[in-house]
Amino acid sequence: MDIYKAVISPFLFTLVKTDPEWLHQNTIHSFIWLSQASNYPLTSWLNSRLEQSLCLYDTRLEQNLFGLKFPNPVGLAAGFDKDGVAANIWPSFGFGFAELGTVTYHGQPGNPRPRLFRLPLDKAALNRMGFNNSGAVVMRTRLTTLKQEESWKIPIGINLGKSKITALEVAAQDYLESFRLLQDLGDYFVVNVSSPNTPGLRSLQDASMLSQILDVLQTENKSQKPIFVKIAPDLEWSAIADIITLAKTYKLAGIIATNTTISREGLKTQLIEKTGKSPQEEAGGISGKPLCDRSTAVIRFIYQQTQGEIPIIGVGGIFTPEDAWEKITAGASLIQVYTGWIYEGPMMVNRILAGLLTKLEENGLNSISEAVGIGNS
Repeated sequence: MDIYKAVISPFLFTLVKTDPEWLHQNTIHSFIWLSQASNYPLTSWLNSRLEQSLCLYDTRLEQNLFGLKFPNPVGLAAGFDKDGVAANIWPSFGFGFAELGTVTYHGQPGNPRPRLFRLPLDKAALNRMGFNNSGAVVMRTRLTTLKQEESWKIPIGINLGKSKITALEVAAQDYLESFRLLQDLGDYFVVNVSSPNTPGLRSLQDASMLSQILDVLQTENKSQKPIFVKIAPDLEWSAIADIITLAKTYKLAGIIATNTTISREGLKTQLIEKTGKSPQEEAGGISGKPLCDRSTAVIRFIYQQTQGEIPIIGVGGIFTPEDAWEKITAGASLIQVYTGWIYEGPMMVNRILAGLLTKLEENGLNSISEAVGIGNS
């Protein structure tokens, strides 16, 4: 029996109705303690037990992409470990890679609370966090220490956002300063221009604005780190096509599809108890199940438009092996989870990986890379 799904999550989410942000912060603190495995025998033992219970290793799940080796295609999406405080723990939960951030050049508190809400009826979350983080300088210091203690076991990405105090006209310089501080610490980087929670940020997806950011980053990118752009699910197809063109022009490693949605279509939740308002009245982005179909459609569009030449990291509404398989066969080489992991619990990654292996066997495939995009043939 999955204790998390059967007992823990119903107790925390429904019975005592714990505040989502409070619970997240306390979970992160626990993970910080667990990540200090080399310092304490107890944490070392717990890490070993986690790996035995949660990890699944199989060469059929491995991929080599943009110069990095991924032990499996399931990664932790940006937003969970904003400051990289638990960077070393994510392999113990079975993840094949993890993305830290979003980090901004200037540290910032984010938007006023409450700013994170569960929508259990929809298997979703609504957030308007606003890139709350300690800033790129603090992340650099922390990651430098962690890397000295232990090299990464999995690829670690860093998601870069624009500081709220930085004017849109000079956004490129803001991203550049963060990249300069962190480029020797991340295995890949993501230009986040798609969060709905920083005023005007999504306007940076416009081709003329985005090209300025990509130009300065690639000029600075002496070590040729893989750079991605993360896009919103709410873009028109023509705007996505423009971003595809930019990805080719600036030789990006790929595209992450997608961020949260500002759409409220089809939600079952009528009232958010914390605020007494409906989701339609609340600002912020929706993640989880309501995003699933649209993000898959965007993945399929990008794959078809590029004939599979640009790698895609698919994210949005993944809860089950079937969800993961749909994203991969639509064209995603890698996938990321966050909201689904919160609802499904720590066994989720193992279940997805086991399910993907079953799918490979059912379809007569020898590796996960062979499944990428086969739903478009």
